[in-house]
Amino acid sequence: MDSILSVERELYALSEKFNRFDSTNGQQLVHTLETLRSTQRELDQVRKSGAALTPAQTFSLMKTVQGLSEVVSTFGTVHRDLHSSVSKVGKAIDRNFVTDYDSTSREDIFKAADQQKRLNEVILQHFYRHGQLEISDTLAQEAKLEDAHVIKDRFQELNAVVEALAEKRLGPALEWASKNSSDMHRAPEASSRAVTRLQSSSLEMKLHKLRFIDLLVEGKCLEAVGYARHYFPQFVKSHEKEVQALMGALMFASSGKTLEDSPYAHLLDTMLWQDIVEHFVKDACALMGLSIESPLSVVINAGCIALPALLNIKQVMQQRQVAGVWNPNAKDELPIEIDLGPECRFHSIFACPILRQQTTEQNPPLKLTCGHCISKDALTKLTSGHKLKCPYCPVEQNPQDARQITF
Repeated sequence: MDSILSVERELYALSEKFNRFDSTNGQQLVHTLETLRSTQRELDQVRKSGAALTPAQTFSLMKTVQGLSEVVSTFGTVHRDLHSSVSKVGKAIDRNFVTDYDSTSREDIFKAADQQKRLNEVILQHFYRHGQLEISDTLAQEAKLEDAHVIKDRFQELNAVVEALAEKRLGPALEWASKNSSDMHRAPEASSRAVTRLQSSSLEMKLHKLRFIDLLVEGKCLEAVGYARHYFPQFVKSHEKEVQALMGALMFASSGKTLEDSPYAHLLDTMLWQDIVEHFVKDACALMGLSIESPLSVVINAGCIALPALLNIKQVMQQRQVAGVWNPNAKDELPIEIDLGPECRFHSIFACPILRQQTTEQNPPLKLTCGHCISKDALTKLTSGHKLKCPYCPVEQNPQDARQITF
């Protein structure tokens, strides 16, 4: 943060100098150019007439040249000062930011063909998520991703609905919600993991709510009554207060009053449209078994947060001549713990209370018969023959009775 502020101060000083130059020298530059154009026109007239310059014209020309020399000298001084300030910004960036980012990476990560394919698929999904079809198709063709059309088909409908909602057109979204209504409200015991997260989805209600409000704004109160009778009964139990508010808005609109001047003016908030877009993307991605955010965006943002700490620890370890920190044969974990904030926490992490280490696929968490959990490495170290005494309670047990668990 201090590095950013330092560069920001230099940029602010440079911006102020450019603003002062524009305010103090801008008019002078315009005046000088006009004088030069006027002098050029006079010289052209003299040349066409074939006459010699008069003493007055000669004096005016000399005065113009003298004034131009002074302006050039002044601008040269200002230019040197501005160039010096620009150089300071560059030096501040070089001083406060490290350019050797490769020192914190591992070149072996994407060497294998399957790893490269996985990376290309993540990038491709990111482009399809944002509706960038042309560049996505080019990437799929050059990377020879045979299943690219599957990813494309999943996001084409999503992007079409999002574009329609951005234009405040509810038709495609309502059609999508009607088509997927049974999946969004399926019972938990009969649903997949992705659908289970949607058992309490309120997307349909919010879409019908916006359509109902549009009818009121258009003055179609009778049509709004029919719309409410057709669609709202299924939502009364789960969204009773919202339905009551909409009925109150209907009463105001029916009496000839505008919603802007009613207690229901909040129903016209433009943020409702932004919320519905986010809600739709969330539900649509959940139904497809995908994360709400692009995995590529999440990884890049997490990397930007972690990079300063990684550069610092890399520099310290190089000074102390500690080798193998990012060695491919080392454990698949960072040398230090970096807090990425709650927005980057997507699942639980179990750290062995005995060895104080995070569990991995090679060192999974195990549940003992007494109910306590330790890592596989800790179990191996605590085992004596065919006996294991729990480090938290006096229960003795057979280490083979321990069972691997998944969080």
